[in-house]
Amino acid sequence: MNRNEQDRIEQLLRQAMPPTGDAEPEHDLWPAMLQRLNVQPAAPPWFDLALAGGLAVLGALFPAAIPVFLYYL
Repeated sequence: MNRNEQDRIEQLLRQAMPPTGDAEPEHDLWPAMLQRLNVQPAAPPWFDLALAGGLAVLGALFPAAIPVFLYYL
């Protein structure tokens, strides 16, 4: 690769990626982070609970299948 090609690539890269400078957030992000940490987690969807219940029923009806279930975890 000669110098002209390198200069052309450098020019294209500078056009594609403008300099960031001293980019600072407009406000402090820590209070928003604390607020997100204090929010209660959402309840699991009903489908997940139904799958877990079905797995428990199958484990009770067919105990020999428990190692198979554990293998796929």
